[in-house]
Amino acid sequence: MMPRRIRYQGAIIQGGQILLIQHREHASGRVYWLLPGGGREEGESEEECVIREMHEETGLEVKVERLLFDEPRPSGETIKRTYLCSILSGKPKPGYEPEKYAAEFYSIAAVGWFDLSQKDSWGELVRSDPFTYPQLKRLQKILGYD
Repeated sequence: MMPRRIRYQGAIIQGGQILLIQHREHASGRVYWLLPGGGREEGESEEECVIREMHEETGLEVKVERLLFDEPRPSGETIKRTYLCSILSGKPKPGYEPEKYAAEFYSIAAVGWFDLSQKDSWGELVRSDPFTYPQLKRLQKILGYD
């Protein structure tokens, strides 16, 4: 496995809605919503990584349309790359975490569609999240939903 310096994630958009996955931490029971994604495997391109991660975590076959944005660390080094994806086939469902260390920490409990033009409908769990909420606001702006 390659070291995880960058998280490659997919913004799966359909009908003005974005698909998020819900993680549930085993020890605490804490739940939070986030974009599906993960790290690259040896010999894998960025697009191949996004396609694999979307399938593992949502059950969907997707097409990667384009890079939407990079999210830098304070040092300037990229920490996340977010790609626009469209659905080729499948119905979204909670997937799995194949990496043993991650699967011991959390599971994917749910998938949900969130209306990009209606941030008030996202719920307090999303609106109070220090990671997911700013990413969704950035996606709204980039994609013209703000």
